[in-house]
Amino acid sequence: MRGALLLGVATSVAANILHALPNPISQAIAAWPPLALLLTVELISRIPVQRRSLTAVRLAATATIAAIAAWVSYWHMTGVASRYGEVGAAPYLIPLSVDGLIVVASVCLVELAGRLQPSPDRPDTATDTQADSQPDITPEPTPDAARATPKRPARKRDTGKAVARLRARHPDLPAQEIARRLGVTDRTVRRHLSTTTT
Repeated sequence: MRGALLLGVATSVAANILHALPNPISQAIAAWPPLALLLTVELISRIPVQRRSLTAVRLAATATIAAIAAWVSYWHMTGVASRYGEVGAAPYLIPLSVDGLIVVASVCLVELAGRLQPSPDRPDTATDTQADSQPDITPEPTPDAARATPKRPARKRDTGKAVARLRARHPDLPAQEIARRLGVTDRTVRRHLSTTTT
């Protein structure tokens, strides 16, 4: 998705520069709107916001920048397409394909970033607790052992042992399947696998 966004922005920047006057200042001014949109999308997709009011402000600002970039780039690309031989409705339709690609890639990137961000009400340690309760992976201690040794609060180490056991039994088992069987996140499994391999 990021590659599609970069391709759309690069096409828009190239068309804007071709449409500008042949001097660096004019070309830099013409190239700025799509670059500003790219930077804005990167910011809102990478930096999480906890307050809804700030999220609304960011989305409104992004929509404004996108509208400006689309308006400027549309007419620049229309002029460039006409100059280089496109006739009829083609000069007016080609810019829509570029702007449409940028819009779709931007929305998908922001939505994916929102899904990948950890949820505050479902921390990673909560899933680790589920893995510790699996009876076939972490055996129950005997009464004598329970009296002799106090309970260990380190749940992360038990999850690491469970991951190591499954990987030892099934070396070809993907990390996603291990996470599903243990009831933990993929990130937790990858973390434990990386510590066991180093």
